[in-house]
Amino acid sequence: MKLQIEGHCDERNTEEFNLALGWRRANTTKAYLVALGVDVDRISTISYGEERPFATCHEEKCWAQNRRSHLIITAR
Repeated sequence: MKLQIEGHCDERNTEEFNLALGWRRANTTKAYLVALGVDVDRISTISYGEERPFATCHEEKCWAQNRRSHLIITAR
């Protein structure tokens, strides 16, 4: 199986900042999984920044839901 880790952010800050933050979030998740023994060659990362929100309201409870790593599992 392969894993793709998507890094997401809330809508605050600039697009450039959020893309970088999403990248760091995805790669931190990747490092955690590798430390648990998942083969690094099975994992890819991508940042969507604020482009794909989970929740769409404009308050802290929604922003918290949008700050996440999302894992997509696919067959080889």
